[in-house]
Amino acid sequence: MHTLYGSQGSGSAALEMGLLNCRIPYRVMRASTWEADSARAELAAANPLGQIPTLVLPGGEVLTESAAILVHLGLSHPSCGLLPSSATARAQSIRGLVYLATNCYAAIGVIDYPERWTTTNDKSELERLQAGTRLRLHACWDAFADTFPATPFLSGSQPGALDFLAVVVSR
Repeated sequence: MHTLYGSQGSGSAALEMGLLNCRIPYRVMRASTWEADSARAELAAANPLGQIPTLVLPGGEVLTESAAILVHLGLSHPSCGLLPSSATARAQSIRGLVYLATNCYAAIGVIDYPERWTTTNDKSELERLQAGTRLRLHACWDAFADTFPATPFLSGSQPGALDFLAVVVSR
């Protein structure tokens, strides 16, 4: 059985949607760096960065990074429709997943934890970093909307990996 390390309100929701969509049995281990009573030690053993989501496959292999995990699920279970069947559409969907991870998800990490991205402890400097990052994040979302129009979904005629990650990251 797959084991998903995650927490309510985190990016693990996109993977839960993907696993459910593919009808893959899994269990959730509530784990996060901000929940002292969660499975943080087990998460750290699987993912030294302590980041969620982290997915452990039935054979013990560890996958991290939401976009990569969704691509893995989509390629491993093509009939579930996480990724489009057309090679061109699939390539664009993977492009969108990577775009979200690098441009939007990463910016949210800076907004949430600005102290991780600078050497200053000055509150006004941290707030300026957050404000600038928010502006960049909004510009990235605008570009995403222009580049990946919904037809009717981002993944095509049915919701897929790109839709799942977009809805979670935009929240």
